[in-house]
Amino acid sequence: MDFSDIKKLASHGESDTIEFKRKAAHPDKIVKELVAFANSKGGFLLVGVNDDGSIPGLKFPEDEAYALDQAIVRYCKPPLRLEHEIVPISDNRSVLVYNVKPSRKKPHYVIENFDTRWGQAFVRVEDKSIKASKEVREILKRSNRKKDIKFNFGEKERLLIDYLDKHRYITLPQFKELAGLTTYMASRTLVLLVLANVLKIEPSDKNDKYMIK
Repeated sequence: MDFSDIKKLASHGESDTIEFKRKAAHPDKIVKELVAFANSKGGFLLVGVNDDGSIPGLKFPEDEAYALDQAIVRYCKPPLRLEHEIVPISDNRSVLVYNVKPSRKKPHYVIENFDTRWGQAFVRVEDKSIKASKEVREILKRSNRKKDIKFNFGEKERLLIDYLDKHRYITLPQFKELAGLTTYMASRTLVLLVLANVLKIEPSDKNDKYMIK
């Protein structure tokens, strides 16, 4: 990668596959962007680029890379194995680039409590990294397994498909009320239908949206 590649990426602005950071001042917080890319379809983290796409670069990119690499090791579980690239943009300035591939070990978590090793999973939606719901985490986990998903097409599934014939999407609370189900059963049904490629899920920081695939 060279400066022209950096300028091209920066010109697109932040998106579901591109994130800018001026510096790695808070590497423990930047880790969530990397985890979100790994849990989604991958992406580029560019350190040394402003939110508006301008490229001031970094004077000491090795220091920034070291701090961020240490944070990746400390805060990510399961381990997120990433490589970085330092791209010169002038005689004394560079941009630090992480090219994150979609992981085969989803979901990855950012550890928030070291006593319990409890963590939070993130996914990428548009230009934001958002917390993954229980349903999204289950779908990510089970998507790694190469097994056919079987389910019975019963009354609750018919109600769901009829609803989606008339509406663009449905949420878990809406489906729970529509079919008169417990939260557990509504959640389980939607997850199975996504895994069976009947539905697709659009993660949200409020209520995930389920649509006909």
